[in-house]
Amino acid sequence: MREFVGKTAFVTGGAAGIGLALGRAFARSGMKVMLADIETDALQAAVKSLQEISPDIRGTICDVADAESVERAAQAAFDAFGRVHVVCNNAGVAAGGGIDHISLDNWRWVIDVNLMGVLHGIKSFLPHIRAHGEGGHIVNTASMAGMNSGLGFSPYAASKFAVVAMSEGLSVQLKPHGIGVSVICPSFVRTGIGQSGRNRPARYGPTQPLDPASPAAAMVAEIARRIEAGIEPSDVAARVLSAIRNDELYVFTHPNRRQEVDERFAAIQAAMDKVVAG
Repeated sequence: MREFVGKTAFVTGGAAGIGLALGRAFARSGMKVMLADIETDALQAAVKSLQEISPDIRGTICDVADAESVERAAQAAFDAFGRVHVVCNNAGVAAGGGIDHISLDNWRWVIDVNLMGVLHGIKSFLPHIRAHGEGGHIVNTASMAGMNSGLGFSPYAASKFAVVAMSEGLSVQLKPHGIGVSVICPSFVRTGIGQSGRNRPARYGPTQPLDPASPAAAMVAEIARRIEAGIEPSDVAARVLSAIRNDELYVFTHPNRRQEVDERFAAIQAAMDKVVAG
């Protein structure tokens, strides 16, 4: 999809971080934009800021873990703008993992948002995009955590690996229909994902505090430091727009993470070679 002017984008997690940066980039490219987010005040502020670029900006409350909520948000986009062409399944959360304290509530919350939220977006919009026949693009936000196991045994990494696999399979099946797919795999980006527990629904139980002396607490502190030193969300958005225009599946933003990917692929290749050799 090379032309953006006059077309419509829908972005979850659109009130801040990468989602807001995507919305801003789309607006500047002449697109109509529907921002979807679970935070009312932040969403209103985001919509207001983008309306300084274009009047064709709207917002809708959406809990991506709830399929019906996503359906309502999709209908709001259809009602506001008619046809939607670009769907960014971007909303994401993070919660503690590791082997010392395996919280089923953490796993369910992260999987419901990061993985099922992507599925809900695809289910709500794909039939619409196929039906209008004007082509389009689906952008799923994964992470470098979906390319290597640096975060260890965690719901975040598991969800992001799944999003990569989902995107790869979707890309093959949608190519004949003129619909592109991109999966964003950034490393550390300066966003508020470290505070995502503020939006945790009560149905997943309270966030359990970490033992300050635990390895998990040390990892969380290090991740927070790296997020603060990360790249800007606007850098990610610029890469995404380029990927949409050029129909690129993988969207990477941190060349310094190449070695980790190479090491994982080398280990896989070595294991395959061992089987081949008998």
